[in-house]
Amino acid sequence: MIKKTIAQPPEKFTGIEETQIPHSAVGFKAIKSALTHIADEVGIVKGVGLLAKLNQKDGFDCPGCAWPDPDEKRSFLAEYCENGAKAVAEEATKMRVSPMFFALNSVADLGTLSDYELGKKGRITNPMYLKEGATHYEEISWDNAFNLIGKTLNGLDSPDEAVFYTSGRTSNEAAYLYQLFARQYGTNNLPDCSNMCHESSGSALSETVGIGKGSVILDDFKHADLVIVMGQNPGTNHPRMLTALGETKANGGKIISVNPLPEVGLKNFIEPQNPLKWLGNGTDLSDLFLQVKINGDVALLKAILLLLLQKEQANPGKVFDHKFIVEQTSGYETLIADLRTYNLDELVAQTGLQFDEINEAAEMIANNEKIIVCWAMGLTQHKNGVDNIREVVNLLLLKGSIGKVGAGTCPVRGHSNVQGDRTMGIWEKMPEEFLAGLDAYFDFKSPRKHGYDVVKAIDAMHKKEARFFLGMGGNFNSATPDTEFTAEALRNCDLTVHISTKINRSHLVHGKEALILPCLGRTEIDKQASGEQFVTTENSMGVIAQSVGHLTPLSEYLKSETAIVAGIAKATLKNTKVDWDALAGNYDLIRDAVEATIPGFDKYNERVRVPGGFYLPNNARDNDFTPTHTGKANFTINELSDIVLDKGHYMMMSIRTHDQYNTTIYGLNDRYRGILNERRVVFMNQQDVDEAGLKKNDLIDLISHFEGQERLAEKFIVIPYSIPRGCTATYFPEANVLVPLKSVARISNQPTSKTVVISVRKSA
Repeated sequence: MIKKTIAQPPEKFTGIEETQIPHSAVGFKAIKSALTHIADEVGIVKGVGLLAKLNQKDGFDCPGCAWPDPDEKRSFLAEYCENGAKAVAEEATKMRVSPMFFALNSVADLGTLSDYELGKKGRITNPMYLKEGATHYEEISWDNAFNLIGKTLNGLDSPDEAVFYTSGRTSNEAAYLYQLFARQYGTNNLPDCSNMCHESSGSALSETVGIGKGSVILDDFKHADLVIVMGQNPGTNHPRMLTALGETKANGGKIISVNPLPEVGLKNFIEPQNPLKWLGNGTDLSDLFLQVKINGDVALLKAILLLLLQKEQANPGKVFDHKFIVEQTSGYETLIADLRTYNLDELVAQTGLQFDEINEAAEMIANNEKIIVCWAMGLTQHKNGVDNIREVVNLLLLKGSIGKVGAGTCPVRGHSNVQGDRTMGIWEKMPEEFLAGLDAYFDFKSPRKHGYDVVKAIDAMHKKEARFFLGMGGNFNSATPDTEFTAEALRNCDLTVHISTKINRSHLVHGKEALILPCLGRTEIDKQASGEQFVTTENSMGVIAQSVGHLTPLSEYLKSETAIVAGIAKATLKNTKVDWDALAGNYDLIRDAVEATIPGFDKYNERVRVPGGFYLPNNARDNDFTPTHTGKANFTINELSDIVLDKGHYMMMSIRTHDQYNTTIYGLNDRYRGILNERRVVFMNQQDVDEAGLKKNDLIDLISHFEGQERLAEKFIVIPYSIPRGCTATYFPEANVLVPLKSVARISNQPTSKTVVISVRKSA
């Protein structure tokens, strides 16, 4: 009998060390850490040369986050962050995972390794195949791999039995071909990582301001009077954002940070691009820190809105922008009437904050006009995640802080092209205009039935209503909620396929048969039939720019993502009129198709060759809200959290370490939180620790509770920490097993990884 691979990271302890939490983020220590990773993985000479091209106009886009690069001059020293350097080191590593490696290591044995250990094995060099019932992957030719995929897809009872998942690192060109293939095949089952990260943002923003993207550009931070950073840890997740916040402060602006954990990067940072400042005291960032309870954000925002209303009534016309409200918005009177139904004291109690703290924030907002609100998954991954974002928009609309320089919405996206994937059509419910354009250009009929998002795809695979899974990048099993449930869903498939650069746990939690298809990385030269190619990406602020690899591919057997998609399409589609070879051989042809089918890409090939690229249209940035259902920006009525904790229960949120980006584990340290060489920890309030009869460094098990079901994650180390009472924090993917698949945000169907109700017990 074949042993099932462990779906969760194994319960290994690596020797916890605790250190003093630093005063500042970034600075010389970040540079030292980045260069250490580069030296270990790539070699210092080659690595430094590679970093010199990272995020430069003639270089390649960082495979990490989607924070934008400056439009004009870029730093010659380091136009990247510590984690960007780590991402490049991981991709350009000297380590190799060859057919011999797989011959020597069974799937079961690999499953006993941690996600960190798996990642450090190196780049995959050859296409690999796991036969039904086999214990080891073995080498397979590209043609045979494509033919197996085609045979499996054509053997399904319906195209809707296939799931085509996309990670955010996929280029625009590959994403466009991928969705074209899926729709020609006959399905809209195109779940992507946005479903798990910013789907709530897209849902809320589309409804309220007519575009599911942020409205600010990088330059706006120089002109903002006030920046509010909510549910986000930029010091770890988007370190280059700290430079933008530093420019806000340098120009006289203020910063409010809102988060359950105090994060070093929002307190003080040392600019890495300026060696003269490395030994200084850094730049103080947050003027006010609001340590809100987990999922207390709607209550906080409503309390602020009530206080703003009181201040407006006391000084009519001095707080609200009534001209903007009358001319540009809908629903103002309904919002005000709803606000008056709330009790301020009850709202304050739900936040875990003091009245004076909230009133100070309201004063800062009342006295400033140009306001930017930034947020990440701390706002989106809740049952009321859409409400969170809509309430943010309510605040900005009352102040007239959208559609002007220095003001607007700023959802900070994760992976480097996650926004571009959606623009290219990676969505299970693309609008009719997009599908009609695709049909006209390629002469076929796209399916109109909405497809599966991530949650629905997992459920369909678990019910055996979907039998084929293809992942374009990513680590699906480790990125998704309800780890054991998701693993069973993947195991129910006839064939699971992963297009990857490195080995990960999803390769080991597989269907009856499995394929690993190795692709080029961002750092590598992409040579096709018409010569060397470049790809394009879209950053968090809607800039389309080119990315050109500079390294010789590590293996002759690697293919580009576009070539892989084309190979699958040719082996699957019998009556396609698309010349897949031509598109894969010359990416200009793909960009011609994008120009013809997606608004905003006029002269795509010409404009993207201008250094720095070009901005896509953004109606909210232009103060045009006509795409909404009312033709104006919409105020909305939003719901507070309805979760009431029983005695002995806590709210848990999953977070990243500093040595981590999404599911990629670069190292075992979280130095900005004072935790080194360990991941299996749970942060708890000291009073909660005492009340539960626990003490520091005790081992406990975490049990999540949802609709009468319990889920278990064993052996976590108790770390007393500055976090509100009743709240806990743990790292993912270790804690993903605790997140119920059916616990999702209203409207967006996004998993609620930041509101998991748990209890704890001492480990046996």
